Amino acid sequence: MFSRFARTTAKTSLRTARRSMSNSSRRGPATSLRAPLVAGAGGASLLAAAAYSECAPNSVIGHLQSLSDRMTAIEGALGVGLSVFRSELDKIASVKTSNPGNRAAKYFDEGWFAGLGLPAQKTMINIVRTGFENPDSGLGCYAMTPSDYDEFSEFFEPVIRDYHGAGPDAVHVTDWDASDVGENGVLDVTKLGLPELSMRVRVGRNLASFNLPGSMDQAERIRFEKTMLKAFEKLVDDPEYGGNIYSLSPDHGDGPNPNLISDKKYNELVKAHVMFKDMDADPYLKSAGIASDWPYGRGCWQSKDKQCIIWFGEEDQLRIMCMKKGSRLDEVFNRLKKMLDTVESIDGINFAKSDKYGYITSCPSNLGTGMRASVHVKVPNLTSDGTDRKAKEICGPLGLSVRGTGGEHTPIGADGTIDVSPRARLFIK
Repeated sequence: MFSRFARTTAKTSLRTARRSMSNSSRRGPATSLRAPLVAGAGGASLLAAAAYSECAPNSVIGHLQSLSDRMTAIEGALGVGLSVFRSELDKIASVKTSNPGNRAAKYFDEGWFAGLGLPAQKTMINIVRTGFENPDSGLGCYAMTPSDYDEFSEFFEPVIRDYHGAGPDAVHVTDWDASDVGENGVLDVTKLGLPELSMRVRVGRNLASFNLPGSMDQAERIRFEKTMLKAFEKLVDDPEYGGNIYSLSPDHGDGPNPNLISDKKYNELVKAHVMFKDMDADPYLKSAGIASDWPYGRGCWQSKDKQCIIWFGEEDQLRIMCMKKGSRLDEVFNRLKKMLDTVESIDGINFAKSDKYGYITSCPSNLGTGMRASVHVKVPNLTSDGTDRKAKEICGPLGLSVRGTGGEHTPIGADGTIDVSPRARLFIK
């Protein structure tokens, strides 16, 4: 295509111009620059050379630098991406009609998309791919980088505010103070007539210096794991935590993986709900690219008392959680906060945040706190048909989510146990 050719030749001309200018003191005045500039760049460099005739040498580089951006604008005006991604766009249009609850399809504007440059269009298609490949998705989109929520705000903003039921001016405020909840911050489930329960509080976190899991390649997944080893080793050395690092990466690219575990150990950890399952079996994560390169860059750290776990390489780069069986949910909440502070105090560990949306996560549903506080409750009467359908009908209007005991897209317990948690994460305190 013309725009792609022009952009390539412009970049070639730019490199040539820079090399020529770096040698200009040896080759004489500006006339020595014009020959290689015109000879090697076709139509795009002719434009730059013409501009050069009335500009200083530094302006030539400026003209060439801007040429690629101009070609991107022309590309958008011509609708080049509409033909490149015609198949995907047709699928999105079909899902918009057949599945109106799919927010990615609902808020995808083909006219806006046409105005993006090809690289941005490719990213945008990857963002919504899970939505048009899995039409039953309620959201149907995953961010590929921490900056996507800003760069593609025309798409994400309505999706996010629809899902979270927020007004156009709502801004998330991060606040860990729970002293005004329950009885002066004490959250005792026995006050509700419940016995001791299995309780878990987790947050999703991502480092600002890495892509989100959907666009990581194998090398970046390994690099991320090696970066996090500093944090895990600090926790292992801390008497309050201790524990072990369990990794699934077959190797670390440049050498063996000292924390690699066997298949037998992995299956044991999955059965105990310590490790997450093979993500490649999840069609939503697979379509989003999040399950790619399995099992590289995947694993977890677990504390000695088995109450603290950090997953790495799942839907978010990190899932940081605390759990215990008891009656005081606030104890789990407070320990998680302390562990988070320990992790984030390590050099190089900087969690991605947004001034508007709080902590950045791959899925827009987890933006804000990134937190999910859940309990396992046995409800045999509501699950007598072997499903969680009735439980969801009751919990939904109360703002509660119901999942299987192994997490999202997993079955309920054989004894009727379900996982219940508040749905809200964003624009709350």
